[in-house]
Amino acid sequence: MSKPDTSVASTDDLAVSEPASVIPAPENEEDDDRDDRTFFRSRLLRNIRSALKENGPLAAMFAVVFVNLVGFGIVVPLMPFFAQSLKAQAWQVTLMFTTYSLGQFFAEPYFGRLSDRIGRKPILIVTTALSVLFYLLLAFSPNIWVAILIRFFSGLSSGNISTIQGYVSDVSPPEKRSGRMSLIGGAFSLGFIIGPFIGGMLSHETAAGGSQFRLPLIGAAILSAIASFGVMLFIRESRQRRTKAEAAQPNVLKTAQEAVRNPVILRVILATLCYMAAFAGLESTFGLWAEARFHWGPKEIGAIFLPLGIAAALMQMVFMRPLVRRYGETKVLATGLFVFGLSFVLQGVNSINWLIVPIVMLGALGQAVIFSSICAIISLSTPPDKQGAMLGLNMSAGAVARISGPMFAGFFFSVLGPDAALWMGAGMTLPAALLALQVGKLRKQQAKLLAEQGQA
Repeated sequence: MSKPDTSVASTDDLAVSEPASVIPAPENEEDDDRDDRTFFRSRLLRNIRSALKENGPLAAMFAVVFVNLVGFGIVVPLMPFFAQSLKAQAWQVTLMFTTYSLGQFFAEPYFGRLSDRIGRKPILIVTTALSVLFYLLLAFSPNIWVAILIRFFSGLSSGNISTIQGYVSDVSPPEKRSGRMSLIGGAFSLGFIIGPFIGGMLSHETAAGGSQFRLPLIGAAILSAIASFGVMLFIRESRQRRTKAEAAQPNVLKTAQEAVRNPVILRVILATLCYMAAFAGLESTFGLWAEARFHWGPKEIGAIFLPLGIAAALMQMVFMRPLVRRYGETKVLATGLFVFGLSFVLQGVNSINWLIVPIVMLGALGQAVIFSSICAIISLSTPPDKQGAMLGLNMSAGAVARISGPMFAGFFFSVLGPDAALWMGAGMTLPAALLALQVGKLRKQQAKLLAEQGQA
């Protein structure tokens, strides 16, 4: 009887103290290596599956945004030449940019609120599908006024940025939200780099009327169709349907009143108005300016976006964080605005063909830090429960600037000559830089006041 009792009682002891007697040693080292390889391989597969499960929706959205922005980027550098092919004057060319931004101005808040209520996926499917239709209609536009009208509706269909940001916010935990927003921003940048290059390569300058730009516009329509199918097949809905009352948004007028009462926020939003108007004016007239001064065509204009995008991406991804850590958001913002304005001045006095690209890259370096610095300052100067409303108000200010900037730039271009729009841009960035410097002083005063209140 004692023998069985002993064997049962010592089983756990044997497993701990004498593993060799329980688990046979490998016959040779090759088997041991194979077991290690199997273990690490299975762990790698588990990590891959876990990453795909966690980041799959984000990866799908990244791909959709990238494809959609390539289609959008194809069209941007071609617009001045497309409008000219329809016998448009300079102010009509810039009106195509203005009406597009006007459509976005109306669509962004509407689609953002609607996506809160009915879900992100239906809005993304509808907007990308409508873009297909409007690209095709634009490709076969008979005259400039029909083209301008189509551009307005294209702006409406492109007003889904807030919906995309909402989707990323839905699928991201708070600690990963900022990084994932930056990743989607990277998709925007990549699409905007590659799209113009493709558009320039696809255009046929020898064709008659607007038909030389028909192939790039059809290409943009195809990419939008791919994006729409991508949303249908790979994007999972991130929100539950809610009632209008549940999805109610803060009052825009009340948010604007709060911004006016905050001296930091007010100056930052005014800086957004100034610099964005300058940027939009440059975007809408640059092709006309390069053609008038240096006889550049669509291919040259499309190619310039590649170094421009590389410069902006390097600044955002490599240099932005160290600069902010060392100098702070306000100094980086003021310096970015100064560099951006300097590029307008240098381009205005430039008479050498090969200097266009380095000057444009200089402006891109300055412009790359402006928007992110402004968003950071707003978030740091606003209570957490009101940050979304204030950032949305800043986006609305940018939309107003994108509407007015091309209008003024086109007028000055037509009346005063090709360089006038550049000097307008330089003049707009100067007050923006001064406002940024004031923001730095005001933030120091606010920090000192808070410290004194804390001590009291």
